[in-house]
Amino acid sequence: MAVKDENGEKALELFLKIGLDERTAKNTIANNKVTANLIAVIHEAAVTDGCDRAIGNLIYTVATKYPANALMHRPTLLKYVVSSKIKIPAQLEAAFSFLAATGSDDFKVIEFEEACGIGVEVSEEDIEKTVSEIFDEYKNVILEQRYRINVGELFGHVRKRQPWADPKIVKRLFDAKLYALLGERTAADNEKPIKKKKEKPVKVEDKSTADDVPPPNPSEEELNPFLIFPSPEENFKVHTEVFFSDGSVFRACNSKETLEKHLKATQGKVLTRFPPEPNGYLHIGHAKAMFVDFGLAKERAGGCYLRYDDTNPEAEKKEYIDHIEEIVQWMGWEPYKITYTSDYFQDLHDLAVELIRRGHAYVDHQTPEEIKEYREKKLNSPWRERPIKDSLKLFDDMRRGMIEEGKATLRMKQDMQSDNFNMYDLIAYRIKASFTPHPHAGDKWCIYPSYDYAHCIVDSLENITHSLCTLEFETRRASYYWLLDALGLYLPHVWEYSRLNVTNTVMSKRKLNRLVTEKWVDGWDDPRLMTLSGLRRRGVTSTSINAFVRGIGITRSDSSIINLNRLEYHIREELNKTAPRTMVVLNPLKVVITNLEVGSVMDLNAKKWPDAQTDDASSVYKVPFSNVVYIEHTDFRIKDSKDYYGLAPGKSVLLRYAYPIKCTDVVLGDDKVTVLEIRAEYDPSKTTKPKGVLHWVAESSPGVDPLKVEVRLFDKLFLSENPAELDDWLGDLNPNSKVVIPGAFAVPSLGNAAVGDRFQFERLGYFAMDKDSTPEKLVFNRTVTLRDSYGKVVK
Repeated sequence: MAVKDENGEKALELFLKIGLDERTAKNTIANNKVTANLIAVIHEAAVTDGCDRAIGNLIYTVATKYPANALMHRPTLLKYVVSSKIKIPAQLEAAFSFLAATGSDDFKVIEFEEACGIGVEVSEEDIEKTVSEIFDEYKNVILEQRYRINVGELFGHVRKRQPWADPKIVKRLFDAKLYALLGERTAADNEKPIKKKKEKPVKVEDKSTADDVPPPNPSEEELNPFLIFPSPEENFKVHTEVFFSDGSVFRACNSKETLEKHLKATQGKVLTRFPPEPNGYLHIGHAKAMFVDFGLAKERAGGCYLRYDDTNPEAEKKEYIDHIEEIVQWMGWEPYKITYTSDYFQDLHDLAVELIRRGHAYVDHQTPEEIKEYREKKLNSPWRERPIKDSLKLFDDMRRGMIEEGKATLRMKQDMQSDNFNMYDLIAYRIKASFTPHPHAGDKWCIYPSYDYAHCIVDSLENITHSLCTLEFETRRASYYWLLDALGLYLPHVWEYSRLNVTNTVMSKRKLNRLVTEKWVDGWDDPRLMTLSGLRRRGVTSTSINAFVRGIGITRSDSSIINLNRLEYHIREELNKTAPRTMVVLNPLKVVITNLEVGSVMDLNAKKWPDAQTDDASSVYKVPFSNVVYIEHTDFRIKDSKDYYGLAPGKSVLLRYAYPIKCTDVVLGDDKVTVLEIRAEYDPSKTTKPKGVLHWVAESSPGVDPLKVEVRLFDKLFLSENPAELDDWLGDLNPNSKVVIPGAFAVPSLGNAAVGDRFQFERLGYFAMDKDSTPEKLVFNRTVTLRDSYGKVVK
């Protein structure tokens, strides 16, 4: 902390030297990025000993607004500022526009100076003449509004005619003109103008409903969220600066020669990669990563690699590799190529040797605890400066299994004094004892590259144009570009986006693994989990997941957690269109229709779709109607009320697709409370028009129960919206997240369902047939409930 405070004091002293006021200087120090930028610019301008305040303010503007794609020209611009050839903000803004359009290309000095008004001197007489012209044109408005007039607009008119006029002179002349015309300010001049309320237009009765009004047109970015990404041809521009503790700055960009070579190899195509680790099952967060990586490639007619980041043989399994490939295909994505980081183990090894030869890596013998301690203290390893030849020999000994695990690592020689802890000599290689077999590479290797070393190199070797990852990797961008530059390799465009966090669940691999291994859930594809296999088993479609992700957008806001209701909305939207309707009674209550002959069975038409035509055989299914039907227990009450639409003594309801029935008697149990059976009469003429409509299932043969099925009602896995932040997160598990109903009754046609088939159980929700189903027992999982508007019917 003392070191940080000392650095802050030095920065404050430097900022005050260039003429910044104390408040601005202190606010700047609170922002590490702006501080580093301003310090770098001050050093580039060679004004560490101080400068005129006007120059200092322009230098501050350069540090905060300079176009990132033209950083190589910044020292040239600063020479113009320090020499006062550029001395007003308008000239500086013109320079920014010119250089932003130029990028890293060379430019002609004469064109630059002409664009920025270099050498143009506007006399005070010319400025006064222009100000007088503006005053004459707007005199009536000035007299009406007096000192409340928008002076900024008047200044703007002057600037259009005299773009290089000194703004201080303009202001002085304006103030004098206003005083000469209006005199002293009055109390009325200081009053704020009263805003007039807009008169509301008279409402005109319109018979059209809200459904008739077209929705507002979506923005261009909503239609195409990939517009934010540059084309491969633009990857010569600088968009990342790496600040080193010695004051130097590395500006990450490709040379024209490197970019041309890359474009020739890719034929100008966009190439992305989806790089999961094969050490677990994919979850909904990976769905967003797939949408970004595969989606960008698809939108630009390019390709996306499915690359297994398999650098840890102890955690990886063939089971996970097979699962990932299957889920990627289920999500609707087609890999350009399927590769493995281990495909490049030899290249990675050879490049590590080259890194040592160039003096950018060394073999270290510190223990993990010592490395942690030295990093915290920003101390170099005792072996950091060992001779290159020694590191080459030791690294070869590591490769040949001559050094025990934990006794040596290969570390990159980066910047131990950096403000970015991801530049603290990261580990490039570690030893895994006894040539631990690798699921893909076999037992050839006993040293394995780290993510920080392998990821960026393989991106470069595969000519990836856009390396896209989540925001927690943003601090690794410096290391990413440092390593590629140290090896002279092509630099992909790196961009980070926010992780997808959803309420009432956990998505860390460690927590998911614990839920599975400790049997809190029923495996990786438990329908309560947000794993993609769990969602698929629950009945969620890949298209609804992709619609959900697309609706969230590709943002860099990492503080939000998306409500589960938003995902459920997209699930319902699709299933409402694709899931055929059917009828299932979860908790059956027997109803005997006394005025229908025993053994009489009618086959009635029921609709698979709300707007189905009864003469379309493919849109209807047959349901038997007999003198014994079953309704939900919750659809009957002994005591009726006005707001209740279910069945009650003496009351009528309509059985969906069938007839109205009226309760004539109730059979109670010995406790005189439990309802065992209802007696009712049906209205074959359908003249009765009850308000309540119930779903039902009937016996298809006398004395034979309807088709019995098991129904599993799934709910949120955790009670809290963000269980991951709780110390006792397992204590937050929802005890009612899974309710099994073993004896539900279904219509006969449901017996033809296959595993994975989805249905809307009318008035209950959307359900999918589970893989646990057998010919003797069909099992259905609730995917999602119906909208709340249906709740009134169920109550």
